[in-house]
Amino acid sequence: MTHILHIIQIVSAVLTIVLVLIQNPQTDTGGFGGGDNTSFAHSRRGAEKVVFRLTIIMAIVFALTSIAVIVIH
Repeated sequence: MTHILHIIQIVSAVLTIVLVLIQNPQTDTGGFGGGDNTSFAHSRRGAEKVVFRLTIIMAIVFALTSIAVIVIH
């Protein structure tokens, strides 16, 4: 059982990293670092929304499998 959890954990970690890296970087940082554009919230549409939600799901899967491995050991 722990072998399967470790595989799921590794796959979800790699997918989370890939999904974070393929997201569009935001040029406006809401004033952070000297930016003068104060609007940092925007609505996601299409593929950007799908990638964003998949990133959240993969992060949750990674966290849950990490907790499960700790509990089992």
